[in-house]
Amino acid sequence: MTSSPDPAPAAPNVLRRLVHELAKFGIVGIVGVVVQLVAFSILLDSMQTVRANIVATLIAIGTNYIGYRYWVYRNADKKTRSREITLFLIFSGIGLLIQNAVLYALTYGLGLDTKLEKLVCTVVGIGVATVFRFWSYRTWVFKAIPEAAADVIGAADAVGQAERILAAEQVKLSTEHSELKARAKEL
Repeated sequence: MTSSPDPAPAAPNVLRRLVHELAKFGIVGIVGVVVQLVAFSILLDSMQTVRANIVATLIAIGTNYIGYRYWVYRNADKKTRSREITLFLIFSGIGLLIQNAVLYALTYGLGLDTKLEKLVCTVVGIGVATVFRFWSYRTWVFKAIPEAAADVIGAADAVGQAERILAAEQVKLSTEHSELKARAKEL
């Protein structure tokens, strides 16, 4: 009798990996936020708010790519590095637009002018853009999902292998039983 593999045991591993990935993504992101806020704070003294944030964000994007590539997603496919960098820059650019749209709406829409208010608005913009970045990087850029799928496939292969061993054992027992019956008839 063949039964389909139960994917439930793989679910805790998938969830654990997702939480681990999210934590690492967050650590890299926090480093990027610190880099961005320091650069933004310095640039605000000599640039307009949104321009200063664009430059600061570009600096943080470079820092974040290093963290994501060599720590968070170090096991991602390395053969498609040019594709990866291109997608990373495209999605980072979209995140930059989201972030600056929030910054623009908050600072100019609400008339927030102090350096502290602009920094707080930047953090809000970063927060909104981070949701998009996490989804896009994991889904399109670094492709972390196939690893979890490989575990499910591996579990299914292990079940299939166990079923083949049991079937072979059953054939062996059946053969031995037939031989014993034949010997008993001879006696």
